[in-house]
Amino acid sequence: MKKEQVVNCQFSVWYPIFRIHTIKSVILPLPQNVIDYLLDDGTLVVSGSDHNTQQTHTNNSNSDAEEDIQWSDDEATATVTAPEFPEFTSKVLEAINALGGHVFPKLNWSAPRDANWIALNSSLQCHSLSDIFLLFKSSDFITHDLTQPFLQCTDQDSPDPVITYELVLRKWSELIPGGEFRCFVKENKLIAISQRDYTQFYQHILMQDGQICQAIQDFFSQHIQYNFLDEDFVFDIYRDSQGRVWLIDLNPFGEVTDSLLFSWEELTSGGEITQHQESPAFRYTKSEVTVQPSPCLSYRIPRDFVDLSTGEDAYKLIDFLKLRKSQQEESDEEDEDDMPQRHGSSET
Repeated sequence: MKKEQVVNCQFSVWYPIFRIHTIKSVILPLPQNVIDYLLDDGTLVVSGSDHNTQQTHTNNSNSDAEEDIQWSDDEATATVTAPEFPEFTSKVLEAINALGGHVFPKLNWSAPRDANWIALNSSLQCHSLSDIFLLFKSSDFITHDLTQPFLQCTDQDSPDPVITYELVLRKWSELIPGGEFRCFVKENKLIAISQRDYTQFYQHILMQDGQICQAIQDFFSQHIQYNFLDEDFVFDIYRDSQGRVWLIDLNPFGEVTDSLLFSWEELTSGGEITQHQESPAFRYTKSEVTVQPSPCLSYRIPRDFVDLSTGEDAYKLIDFLKLRKSQQEESDEEDEDDMPQRHGSSET
C-alpha cells in the first residue's frame, strides 16, 4: 500500500467520480483551530453553539439551587470553557439543514464508528456540531486520520503528502447492517466479497447469496471498474430492499483496512482467492453458531484490559501476575500480624 493510494481514497477525491451512485454529502474544510481542538486531550468540554445555549438555560434554571451551595475556594480550581468556532458552526448547521437535519459525519477517510457508545442513543446520527465533536473527540479512528494516516504504507522513505482535512457530512440513511458488504479489488478485478457485519447471522444473506454476489459484480463492472484512480482498492456497498446497490465508501487495499472474513495474507499472496476466475470469493456468517461480539466493543474499555483478556501483550500479563503475587504476599503478612498471640491459658 503506497501513500498515493491512501490519498486517492479520501472522500473528496472519489465522491465527485461516483456522486450519482452514493449518498448525498457535503464536504467542508476543517479549520486548523478545530483540528487543534479535536486533538487536545485536556479540553473535555464539547463545543457548539447549541450546546452552549442549552448549558446557559440549564444554569439559569438551577440558579436558585446553586445559591445554597458553598463551593470550596481551591486555588487549583479552574473554569473550563469550550472554544467557539462561530463561522465554522454556521457552515456546519447550514449543511446539516440542507441534508435534512440528520447527518452521518466522517473525516477524509474514517467515521467515528468506535465511539457510538458515547452518544446518547448509541448512534452516529448527528443533529448539531456538538454531536459531531463528542463523537470525534472520543474516536481513535478519527485521531488516526489526523495524526497517522500513512502509518502502514510501504513507502515510508518518501515524504508524506500534504493533507487538507475535511469534515464530511452525509445525509442520514437508515442502513440495515445485513445489507452492507466489503469488496476487494486487485488489478481492477473483483476478487473477494465479505459480509460487513460479520459478527451477526442474517438469514436473507444465506437464502440470497447468489443474487447478492451477482448484483455486486454487475454494479462493479458497470460503475466502478476502471473508473477509480487505482487498480487495487477496497469499496463498501449497500444493497437495499429493492435490490439496488449503493456505493458507501472506498478504502486503501492494505492492512489499514479491515479485511473482515478474509486475511490480508490470502488477499495478497496470489493464491486461490486472487486466482479465482469465474466469480469473487464470497464469505458471510452462515449460522448463529458462529456469531461473535462486535470488535468495536474493545473501544469501550481500557486497552490494557483488552490486551490482558486476549493475551496479545505478554509483558502486560507478566506484570499483572507479578502485581497479583505481590498483593497476595502483602495480604498474607497482614493476616499474620493480626493473629492473636497466645501467652497462656485463660481458662480456670
